Amino acid sequence: MIREPFRFRETFATILADDPAHIAAAKAGILSARQVLEAHIARDPFFGSTYEPYEPDSGELVIVRMAEAARRAGVGPMAAVAGTIAWAGVEAMQEAGATFGVIDNGGDIALIADRPVRVGVHAGSAGLSNRVAFVVPPQETILGICTSSATVGPSVSFGIADAVTVFSHDVSLADAWATSVCNRIRPSDHSVLEEVDPEEVSGIFAIMGETVVRWGTLPPLVPAAVDEGLISAGDR
Repeated sequence: MIREPFRFRETFATILADDPAHIAAAKAGILSARQVLEAHIARDPFFGSTYEPYEPDSGELVIVRMAEAARRAGVGPMAAVAGTIAWAGVEAMQEAGATFGVIDNGGDIALIADRPVRVGVHAGSAGLSNRVAFVVPPQETILGICTSSATVGPSVSFGIADAVTVFSHDVSLADAWATSVCNRIRPSDHSVLEEVDPEEVSGIFAIMGETVVRWGTLPPLVPAAVDEGLISAGDR
């Protein structure tokens, strides 16, 4: 297996593949999606700054996916940006013939896999952080595993959760709901989960200090020693 970091402007990604051609396809897919997004924001800056759902005047798939995910989750379109870009990259890998491909875009993951994949849980100083991992079964259809945190990383959050991880085959939606749930969930208030459609989202895992909340169907969680050096992030 090949593991290759890829950095371009705000994108800090790690790409996993079996073939160098699939790595190249992933990079091309990421750059193409970014090009579409950057061109759109240049014409419509509000798309890139609002924290509320927004209907853009564009038929570009990247923009449509972000806007639709934001509408469903009640957040701004940029809440779905990392997952959407990762999704485009894995789609490009799939089009190049890959049956195994993972893109971790700063904690927002898109993958297809012909084998089980372990995805570690990183939640800052929370008790479970770096001690457990999900064992994701083989996936013929692209799966999104997106995480938002109020205590780790530079992203804007209005919540308190150390990590909220969302599983969905709509990767943009996984990213948007991760932000939305992270903004609103509290140890004593899980009401935001009542708004999530189980037809669209398969599972949610939230960590708030020593409090753990599970919703829906999640892959098996097993003990693991997560190597922080493998986490996709900006300058350390």
